[in-house]
Amino acid sequence: MGEKRKRVYEALVDGATEGLSGDQLFQYIKKRCPKVTSKKLVRSALLALTDDDITDRHILDTVYALAIKHRLNPVDPDAAYDEEDDAYDEAPSLKALKHDIIKIVATLDDAASAKTNNS
Repeated sequence: MGEKRKRVYEALVDGATEGLSGDQLFQYIKKRCPKVTSKKLVRSALLALTDDDITDRHILDTVYALAIKHRLNPVDPDAAYDEEDDAYDEAPSLKALKHDIIKIVATLDDAASAKTNNS
């Protein structure tokens, strides 16, 4: 995940966890990430919505509502292009899960190779 998007993601989740919503949540994010764009905010919100570690329905509803609001009403329609905007990101919990699966598959492959060599 890009560093800028990660900061926005963390501010979004922290603010929603603290019970902020709507304009209060946006101001909280803006205070922590002054250069936030609607595009980064919406993408960070999508990451939060796909993060398996976030299970509180109220937080998910808050994040979803903010994403919809800023998708339809951009913060700054003339914001400068940022290459990070086009980068594909996964929710942090999915990255960890994918890493664990790769390790398990490698271990199974090693075990299968050892079994074949011993036969």
